Amino acid sequence: MDNTSIRYLALGDSFTIGTGIQPERAFPAVLAQKWRDAGHSVELVNPAKNGYTTDDLIAKELPLAQAFGPTIVTLLIGANDIVRGGSDDARYREQIRRIHRALRNASIDPKAVIVLPQPEWSRSPAASPYGTPESLRTRIEHFNAIAEAEAENAGSPYIDLYPLMHRQAAAEMLATDELHPNTEAHAEWAAALALRVKLGAPAATPAR
Repeated sequence: MDNTSIRYLALGDSFTIGTGIQPERAFPAVLAQKWRDAGHSVELVNPAKNGYTTDDLIAKELPLAQAFGPTIVTLLIGANDIVRGGSDDARYREQIRRIHRALRNASIDPKAVIVLPQPEWSRSPAASPYGTPESLRTRIEHFNAIAEAEAENAGSPYIDLYPLMHRQAAAEMLATDELHPNTEAHAEWAAALALRVKLGAPAATPAR
């Protein structure tokens, strides 16, 4: 593989910024380092914040797509829409569509937008205030199915880490806050993504 200059924008919430662990151990930073170790030049921008919903991502993170001009974007969002209870399946679907439209409008090639599922956090001890494990898991899986379907509609790849995430949840691979994944879990996500993300996707759709 030829060396590639990568501009990586990591869009998301606590699972992207690495709440409960150090940000440099979160999967975007680990993935970026793997690419550097492979000889690529990588600039990472990770504007994700703990507690962000799809509304927050649209308002506060998406403007960076135009300014930064990423060649690769990861999108992992939805858990806080569940936690705050203000988003049903239909609203979440429309929010994801808005995000994909905004990225296209910023001239980001849809093939460069890597959509990821949210982890299986329903079993985490600190998740109990938000519902039963069964109800939470149903919502998580519904939202992940929507994210996958809308990625397909947008022409973006969906990398299904959920089976891995489910095994991690069963193994209680949690940070000290007993909600978010630990460093080992993030490292496994990064390793899986390093194998499956195709580098060299163009940043912009050619003008017509």
